[in-house]
Amino acid sequence: MRDSFNEINITPLTDIFLVLLIIMMVIAPLLDQQGLNLAVPEIVNEEQIMKDPKIMNFSVTADNKYYFNDTEIQAADIESTIAQNAKDFPDGLLIQADENAEHGAVVKLMDSARNAGVTSISLSRG
Repeated sequence: MRDSFNEINITPLTDIFLVLLIIMMVIAPLLDQQGLNLAVPEIVNEEQIMKDPKIMNFSVTADNKYYFNDTEIQAADIESTIAQNAKDFPDGLLIQADENAEHGAVVKLMDSARNAGVTSISLSRG
């Protein structure tokens, strides 16, 4: 009569776990390298902002209209307006978006600013 098999051989299972552990140890440091490069804003007093207003102010209303210094700008003219005024406002662009404005309208303004060469864009809910 044959002897019955009473023990489980866990050697192959241990080998698989060790291989998986080594793979995870190699991959884990690579996962930390992805992300966004963000610049942390500095604390600025309100008085400093009022002294040197060298920032372009754009507004996006709830009905997705664009305003630059309280004058309405057509969507097709945004990029040219930003490009014309970029030299006068070296500190960048401030977008004051209404909380009911569409996301696409704000993104269009941000893309137009990037295409016009503006590198510093701030966003505010206004």
